[in-house]
Amino acid sequence: MSEYGDGFPGIRPRRLRTNATMRRMVAETRLDPADFILPAFVREGIGEPVAIETMPGVVQHTRDTLRKAAVEAAEAGISGIMLFGVPEEAKKDAVGTAGTDPDGILQQALRDVRAEVGDDLLVMSDLCLDEFTDHGHCGVLDARGRVDNDATLERYAEMAQVQADAGAHVVGPSGMMDGQVGVIRDALDQTGHEDVAILAYTAKYASAFYGPFREAVGSSLTGDRKTYQQDPANLRESLRELALDLQEGADMVMVKPAGPYLDVLAKVAESVDVPVVAYQISGEYAMIEAAAQRGWIDREAAIRESLLGIRRAGARSVLTYWAVEVARALR
Repeated sequence: MSEYGDGFPGIRPRRLRTNATMRRMVAETRLDPADFILPAFVREGIGEPVAIETMPGVVQHTRDTLRKAAVEAAEAGISGIMLFGVPEEAKKDAVGTAGTDPDGILQQALRDVRAEVGDDLLVMSDLCLDEFTDHGHCGVLDARGRVDNDATLERYAEMAQVQADAGAHVVGPSGMMDGQVGVIRDALDQTGHEDVAILAYTAKYASAFYGPFREAVGSSLTGDRKTYQQDPANLRESLRELALDLQEGADMVMVKPAGPYLDVLAKVAESVDVPVVAYQISGEYAMIEAAAQRGWIDREAAIRESLLGIRRAGARSVLTYWAVEVARALR
């Protein structure tokens, strides 16, 4: 026995880091194309894709370019595509009528993509009113300008039905209204859509990192969403939301944002037996892209490290704007 007892120099953890093959063999977390879901924006009334200035490399698609992007995503081997609709400004109103119009941009896009890829790619839809309201909030406002939770649930039920009718495999209620999962589950089941899954945005925080996304969806928001999205200071609150979402019938649960909330993600993942998804949001994407453009970090290494961290914390799947790029590199 050495003077160090049963540890060093007999035990040397560095032996398992001696070369790339060794490190690959003992790696506890791996990335696979099937881990990823691509968020994609489709905008009404444009003839060619529009670059999103705050998210280099990401665009608002036309219906035609979205079809192509969906095919490329399926060919890259990722699991899904999450669609966000951006209507013409003139079609926005106080209750988000365009969000429940069977011929609205999101429903058209769902039909387009489903027709293009069938079941080769999970077609997912954002179920929220913020893109469609003239005030930019995720729900209907009452006479005092506050988001009316229960009136909003009625609109969500309508949205769920039209999105399922349009071909969504999965709906993702992201508005953080109390009771939204149960109301949506009932609406789907009552209209013959028992097989449509719900990805519940269980822990969605009122984050500063959403900034670039607001440009991506043409948000009309004034003020903030702190009365319905969660306080960044809280973790246990997410576990309460988690219990309620599961009780109401959530098939999968989401933590959003991902990177700044890895502790929440880990806690949620160890608490459930349903798939846990995390959303690497626009601000997380923009930070890495901006730093890489200035030569401050290694872009590819930073992207992979950020995704490994999210997977290591417990995410089964990750929504990321790099989904197709990383999937191709892994193949």
